[in-house]
Amino acid sequence: MTARKHLVVLLTLLVAGCTAPQDGRPFPAPRVSSSAVEKEPSTKVRAVVDGRTVELADGTRARIARLAEPPACAAAAALDFATKTLLDKEVRVTSITPGEVSLALPDGTDYALLAVQYGILRTAGVDGGPLVEAETKASQAKLGLWARDCPASTVPPPSSTAAVTPGAPCVVVYRITNQWPGAFQGEVTIRNVSGALVQGWTVRWRFAGGETVTQLWNGTVAQSGADVSVTNADYNALIVMDGSVSFGFNGSITGPSSPPTSFSVNGAACTTG
Repeated sequence: MTARKHLVVLLTLLVAGCTAPQDGRPFPAPRVSSSAVEKEPSTKVRAVVDGRTVELADGTRARIARLAEPPACAAAAALDFATKTLLDKEVRVTSITPGEVSLALPDGTDYALLAVQYGILRTAGVDGGPLVEAETKASQAKLGLWARDCPASTVPPPSSTAAVTPGAPCVVVYRITNQWPGAFQGEVTIRNVSGALVQGWTVRWRFAGGETVTQLWNGTVAQSGADVSVTNADYNALIVMDGSVSFGFNGSITGPSSPPTSFSVNGAACTTG
């Protein structure tokens, strides 16, 4: 027997000795559990209890982890946000602790991170990472509950029969950012001051100087004569309370361009900023 064959036999005996139990029978080949490589199963949210508590399709009630209970002044907005984001939506559920879960939307977005990014909820039990970074940015940008200086301590909730504060629910700022012979560039910013979330928007105005929109970004434009309407893109449909969205456009004109005098968002007249 050659030296190489001796080596192969020796290695075979060593492996068998290391993998055999005391009764001499070999162990079965190692197998990887299919559950270890499968993605978390998806389910549907059939009810939203509050901004951080949901009821799943099988009747399980679960609290979304790493989110603080909203103060009374932000509870209604948090419920509205959760309902529009989660109700009847397919989600992937990952258990973190008994009774607490992480929810991922169909596109992979983490719900807790989304709620914190928009200033809808604060974090809880988190020392660092993306959630804390998102909370810091929302606070600095004065989004959602940060815009109203909503305290963390609870206060009596407002009466559901309270009258709506008079005033326009939106502020539109229109400005011309550049202009040259026969053409110009403009920007429109919509701010939500309605006190509620806006899920999907269309802003309308009327040009007075014969302007025509030739190109627009961050929205979809339609123009009939002097009347212009711009509808949100898929990624900027949501405007949180006291939050804003902007879009820009290029236009053509035969003379000087001047800002329109009135705007509406979803049919409601806006203040011009």
